[in-house]
Amino acid sequence: MRRGITATALVAALAFAATACGSDDKSDGSSKSSGELSGTVTWWDTSTAGSEDKVFKKIAEGFEKEHPKVDVKYVNVPFGEAQNKFKNAAQSGSGAPDVIRSEVAWTPEFADLGYLAPLDGTPALQKADDFLKQAAASTKYNGKTYAVPQVIDSMGIFYNKKIFKEAGVEVPTTVAELKTVSKKIKDKTGKTGLYLRGDDAYWFLSFLYGEGGDLVDASTKSVTVDNPEGVKAMKVVKDLVDSGAAKTDATDGWENMQSSFKDGKVAMMINGPWAVADTYAGKEFQDKANLGVAPVPAGSTAQGAPQGGHNLAVYAGSKNLEASYAFVDYMTSTKTQAQVTKELNLLPTRTSAYSEEAVVDNEIVSFFQPVVETAVERPWIPETGSLFAPLVTEYTKVLTGQTTPEKAAKATGDSYRKLLKGWK
Repeated sequence: MRRGITATALVAALAFAATACGSDDKSDGSSKSSGELSGTVTWWDTSTAGSEDKVFKKIAEGFEKEHPKVDVKYVNVPFGEAQNKFKNAAQSGSGAPDVIRSEVAWTPEFADLGYLAPLDGTPALQKADDFLKQAAASTKYNGKTYAVPQVIDSMGIFYNKKIFKEAGVEVPTTVAELKTVSKKIKDKTGKTGLYLRGDDAYWFLSFLYGEGGDLVDASTKSVTVDNPEGVKAMKVVKDLVDSGAAKTDATDGWENMQSSFKDGKVAMMINGPWAVADTYAGKEFQDKANLGVAPVPAGSTAQGAPQGGHNLAVYAGSKNLEASYAFVDYMTSTKTQAQVTKELNLLPTRTSAYSEEAVVDNEIVSFFQPVVETAVERPWIPETGSLFAPLVTEYTKVLTGQTTPEKAAKATGDSYRKLLKGWK
């Protein structure tokens, strides 16, 4: 049965939305008489504050120049709060934005709840065949398209070339090599090899895939996180911390990880292209050539990293659908994607953008493009975004010695089976 509000409740919510939510009260949609767009488009951007947000705000202002009667109300919403904040606003019928930057795993959930406007046949979805297949996959639900891919990403090892040179080590290609390299770095420089973020389970996925595991198997409706491969992956990350190869945290992981790496206190971190702009701001990387990026070290079975990225979706209760569609099209155009790559080193989702000079000449894109092409897709089911809450609880407890890998995997699997009704 379809999750979320009933059709009757949705109609009522959208009717209420016509006077209480979405754009500002001054918004009256686009002018039907002249065909000229007008009114307000409220956009919730979930990009990194202090680096990415400035660029996206500036690009959004470019849309206003093309459509002088449209006011884009830019709001930067912290990524960790945005998913629930949007659901609460949409469910209550008050305060939801016209457009949201949705993490790829949120899109099917929002669509399932009835909170997103279908985009097939609208001005938001131009040249759909131009989008990378793996980027477009997360935008579809029950045969319809509910979002447009904005950026695509995956993860790699970021490393400090100066520290590596001082320690006389090469970039590790396996977890076993990672431990050896980290020990040499510690012995030669006194610095820790790897900062492993401990408060976000997304950073665990590469190790899970490396041992041949996965969270679930949607094709058979089976929970797999507590299989032997999942237990082994938990043991791998615990051993990295226990051996001293990595340091970790239980809270404020992003800031701790970034500051440690940018200040040269650790030689490596696992991260994605979204972190490049902020990393370049660190004292260790004033010379950008000091930043190295390599594939995440392989586990005992495989080398893999999760496919990530963000989509732009339009709220079903928006009072200004036409302008919102046009805004989404503008923000995902080939020209805009090339600009985003030039200024933020983020990967485009349009095939045509990879022919743009700013993209062709970008070293970060050159590295991450093949990584993205081989990245492991998460299951595009409504519950995907909810799989991380129970996993991060147990992942953090393992890294901080509060539970065992076996107990953590079992507890996560038990939580998944409660969440995914009828799954094995």
